[in-house]
Amino acid sequence: MKSRSCYSQPARQPVTDREFVSVVLAALVCVIACEARAHGGDAPRWMHAAVDSPLPAHDEQTNAVLLYSETDVSVISIDKIRTVERRVYRILRPEGRDYGTVLVTFRSPGEKVNNIHGWCIPAQGKDYEVKDKEAIEASLPKVEGSELISDVRAKILGIPAPDPGNVVGYEYELEENPLVLQESWVFQHQVPVQESHYSLLLPPGWEYKAGFLNYPEVQPVHSGDNSWNWVVRDIKGIRHEEDMPPVRGVEGRMIVNLFPPGGPGNKGFSNWSAMGAWYSALTNGRRDLSPEIKQKVSQLTSPTATPIEKMRAIASFLQHDIRYVAIELGIGGYQPHPATEVFSHRYGDCKDKATLMSAMLHEAGVDSYYVVINSERGSIVPQMPADSGGFDHVILAIQLPQGASLNGLGPVIKHPKLGSLLFFDPTDELTPFGQISGALQANYGLLVTPDGGELTEIPQQPSTMNSVRRTGKLTLDTQGNLTGDIEEVRLGDRAWRQRWELRTVTNNNDRIKPIENILAGSLSNFGIVKASVLNLTQFDQPFGYNYSFQASSYAKNAGSMLLVRPRVIGVKAQAIMETKDPRQYSIEFEGPVLDTDTFEITLPQGYVVDDVPPAVDADFGFASYHSKTEVKGNVLAYSRSFEIKELSVPVSRAQDLKKFYRIIASDERSTAILKPIN
Repeated sequence: MKSRSCYSQPARQPVTDREFVSVVLAALVCVIACEARAHGGDAPRWMHAAVDSPLPAHDEQTNAVLLYSETDVSVISIDKIRTVERRVYRILRPEGRDYGTVLVTFRSPGEKVNNIHGWCIPAQGKDYEVKDKEAIEASLPKVEGSELISDVRAKILGIPAPDPGNVVGYEYELEENPLVLQESWVFQHQVPVQESHYSLLLPPGWEYKAGFLNYPEVQPVHSGDNSWNWVVRDIKGIRHEEDMPPVRGVEGRMIVNLFPPGGPGNKGFSNWSAMGAWYSALTNGRRDLSPEIKQKVSQLTSPTATPIEKMRAIASFLQHDIRYVAIELGIGGYQPHPATEVFSHRYGDCKDKATLMSAMLHEAGVDSYYVVINSERGSIVPQMPADSGGFDHVILAIQLPQGASLNGLGPVIKHPKLGSLLFFDPTDELTPFGQISGALQANYGLLVTPDGGELTEIPQQPSTMNSVRRTGKLTLDTQGNLTGDIEEVRLGDRAWRQRWELRTVTNNNDRIKPIENILAGSLSNFGIVKASVLNLTQFDQPFGYNYSFQASSYAKNAGSMLLVRPRVIGVKAQAIMETKDPRQYSIEFEGPVLDTDTFEITLPQGYVVDDVPPAVDADFGFASYHSKTEVKGNVLAYSRSFEIKELSVPVSRAQDLKKFYRIIASDERSTAILKPIN
């Protein structure tokens, strides 16, 4: 679901800025074709000037370095902005060849890419050049169905010989009709940067407001012609780390808001409040009702239903009867379709579904408000300037009636003016009403109210609402073979993940594959005797697995003794911190968690317990782990709990997290010793 872009601003960064994008087939075809037509041609002076620049700090794993970049933004009018982009890369490793492909997206008609050129300065020999006529125009790479869309296009240019040791560079001019008077200068990338420039030229009477993120503020040099210039140097690359914050949350960038004389009108804002008013204006009239919608609300909500029951019925309709389809072209990246259209067509994207649900709730006597959010926690922070490009999703804040029971409702805040607000995501068809996914918890969203907008932190749900409760009744024989039954009850994202994995599975044999994966993670030899899935489509009920298995040679012989691991299945330890490089970024958990395991192993006849592993009590604040092994008659009883209480661990506590996982790993390996009675 994170891949769904429900609220987006069309991107126009080259493919080389996107560390997660590989060169797709269309780009490869372009590279081959351009190399075949490449001819001699001196690279421009600004590119040659960068060739002898000292390389920024890097290590042997760095694929390329950005020697020089220049972004020149010229504001022509409220409806026209011209940008000239220049970049120079030195390729260091074969994996850096992707930086020899330039991809620029633009909206058609109304925008165009002019004068796109590329050059290669090889370590030996003459320069290569590819000109504008060698570029191809194509549909958006890696976007399903984009070949059917003509409104958003991409221009692709392959630079010849992007081999290790060579220097590649390019230049293009983009003319755009901005939907929002806001620019973003991203100067930190996956690769290190030696020098990056940004210039802004405004018409007479215009003003700007700039704010920096993840980097100290840089003061511009002001020229007399209403021009400003910023420069940054020696910027380290963003090296991927497992469970790190989203790139938007760590990259250095500058947000520039533009203000024409008399104000930006309906194309700009200066703060979160004004941004909320701007978005509210985009939604005016979109929640108007049709007779058909009113009739549907009447069918779903009986007069005797409580307000919460009415909300739940409408939520279920939006989740399961309105399909998710995203068509986000032009202003459609921001503005929802009218509720009447969404209801009639029975499909829409996240902001469309939120709009229809809000309209239906209002008909049922319940007020609600848009919450514009990013589906990756950490992309939006309180100190961020109002950034329209920082959001990719829309959910709702639903006003609860005074005195309503909050039992079973997780994400609720007390607003000083609006009272109790429940957050809900109608796009998420697998999370029941009253809950939200972990990615949206402890996340910041723009709450759009009649007074404008305010950046609001979505609350974190109790860890008990996202859990796996696993109980096992097992028997060990004298040969060390283990048999028994396991019952699992899953809530929250723990249930969501299993339902998502099984959503298209129709074969009963395939439905037990997740169980096989659970067992395979802890047992070397096992067979499933029987298995069943509980509440697969009853989303308001806990999801469950019941299964029986047998594991041969589970207990190991040590002379006359048997060594038995009390922790039968389930792995909580992780090797995420076991790396040679020091951690650079905080560690982000998916959501709060409280998992419990209880295993009771009936001992084989003729054996008693000689020794058990010590109890474990580890609480590091952000997470805790407790386990205990006991002897109850002829039963070896093991119980444990694993809880994630805080969703972010700062770098300063990375060693604590490593210690935490090592404690868990040690406990998971521990064995009890059984000895013969005589």
